[in-house]
Amino acid sequence: MTQVSLSALVAGALSGKLVSFPTDTVPALAARPDCSELVFAAKRRPPEKPLILMAASPQSLWSFVKGSAAELEIWQQVAQQYWPGALTLVLPASAQVPEAMNPTDPTTIGLRIPDLSIAIAILSQTGPLATTSANFSGEPPSQTMAEVEVLFPQALTLETKELETLKLVKAGVPSTVVKWKGSNWEVLRQGGVRLAISAPSKNIQD
Repeated sequence: MTQVSLSALVAGALSGKLVSFPTDTVPALAARPDCSELVFAAKRRPPEKPLILMAASPQSLWSFVKGSAAELEIWQQVAQQYWPGALTLVLPASAQVPEAMNPTDPTTIGLRIPDLSIAIAILSQTGPLATTSANFSGEPPSQTMAEVEVLFPQALTLETKELETLKLVKAGVPSTVVKWKGSNWEVLRQGGVRLAISAPSKNIQD
């Protein structure tokens, strides 16, 4: 295992290394978006299962999506209500998203803002990262950083003393994933968050 300080983990991520850190749901396996192949390879993840772009603030994510002014307003309203939190929005991707994040369908991208201070502290310094749950593809998500260190010894993780100062919530439930379908949302995975907003389709053509 490779336990490092928070600053060293940030530096590692910025230099293109594989990292892992706690979130408000399950631990994340992450890398720079242009280094997404590291995550796919480590997780043994098939290319048809895309990664999620995780960031510290919504403002740092909107350049990665494209849509009409009306659509953007709807997406931002949902983000304002549910972020930070366990909701992933799958939206039309802009050209800024590296194709490596979603090799089989680069037209969409999943976005999320975690509700955990240490994750925000990391992401605020690294910028948006390509992420997924820290487990081998097809296996249950890891629940603790100790499990992550066994599965992914090549990934940089936070030192135990850094984690001991955190009030980690053992959520253990992956995020809810919803996809924009042009006039409303489709639930791809039901997690701990239930989306209670419907988009007014009459505004979509504005």
